[in-house]
Amino acid sequence: QIQLVETGGGLVQPGGSLRLSCAASGFTLDYGAIGWFRQAPGKEREAVSVFSASLDQTWYGDSVQGRFTILRDTAKNTVYLQMNSLKPDDTGVYYCAADPWYAGSRYYEAARYLYWGQGTQVTVSS
Repeated sequence: QIQLVETGGGLVQPGGSLRLSCAASGFTLDYGAIGWFRQAPGKEREAVSVFSASLDQTWYGDSVQGRFTILRDTAKNTVYLQMNSLKPDDTGVYYCAADPWYAGSRYYEAARYLYWGQGTQVTVSS
């Protein structure tokens, strides 16, 4: 059974940092695609950062480029999202998503992903 469990959300002041974790089970991170999406109130879900093991490529959204880093630990079968210089616009529910078999180039599209975690709330506010 494939599962994704996110942890690490919380309340942080602008300019602060958070690290989200996504523990994957039922598949390995050696193939397919996995990454992070977020959804703010009243907005559509958007890709934040995703990694394609199949292509060995990483994608970042324009709004987080240079501030967020996606990290993969194959020994722990866990993906992390290191978020620095957080802004109020980063507030939202962050979801981990995976498709263990996807090898295409459009791995930044939410519709490509078969499995989703329950989400973790990130609030950036003073």
